Amino acid sequence: MKRIMPFIAAVLFAASPALAQDSEGQGSRTPADWDVHDRDRPRPAVVSPATASVGNTVGQPPSDAIVLFGGAADGLSGWEHFNGDPAGWKVADGYFEVVPRTGGIRTRQGFGDVQLHVEWSAPSPPDGEDQDRGNSGVFLMNAYEVQVLDSYENDTYPDGQAAALYGQYPPLVNAMSAPGEWNAYDIVFRRPRFDEDGALVSPAYVTVFHNGVLVQNHEEMTGPSGHRSRPPYEAHADRLPISLQDHDHPVRFRNIWLRELE
Repeated sequence: MKRIMPFIAAVLFAASPALAQDSEGQGSRTPADWDVHDRDRPRPAVVSPATASVGNTVGQPPSDAIVLFGGAADGLSGWEHFNGDPAGWKVADGYFEVVPRTGGIRTRQGFGDVQLHVEWSAPSPPDGEDQDRGNSGVFLMNAYEVQVLDSYENDTYPDGQAAALYGQYPPLVNAMSAPGEWNAYDIVFRRPRFDEDGALVSPAYVTVFHNGVLVQNHEEMTGPSGHRSRPPYEAHADRLPISLQDHDHPVRFRNIWLRELE
């Protein structure tokens, strides 16, 4: 039985400039602002850690997480189709599933810098090959895609396989589970920054663990994801929805939660 590992956030935090900013209740995180081992330095908040999903037993999110889908009882009330209609994808026992050709869905709430956990499963038995097999996608801010694809014994172009930053960075390794088994993405996303005139100040950065394996190491996005193209950055809001793609395949999702990092 495959164990889906919870995300170990501490491995990553030093790599992100966003974490140098003040956190609520913690004051400045810059070492120069404090004496070494200063006992007056504010203590970090106490958070109950996430637990791992094991087979069909779904893990629990950390206590400070925003749960975007926790099970069938939750439904898809926090999601909508791109036209604003209620999300019409299939909700079943502990998961929801893409209904092909109904269109993608997005969160009703917008987000910026996040730690995002998503579990997904490719259809079993597998059907098709290359990009026409278990295809979907996780889009940060509706624009920056972590590819979802059945890459288990299925060859495709490297920057389009599972856990690729689509069209830009192949994953460092292929950590794909077999069709019908659950995969876990743990993503740390730092949004791009724009000045008041719309010029890019800092690009987006993405780190991804796939089934507990580091596959994207603080990669700098060249701009939004594109098919056969690499679009340039265009100024956008600081908080935008997370979206999931309908690519005509009944991919399943479960246990989706995030922690805001801004």
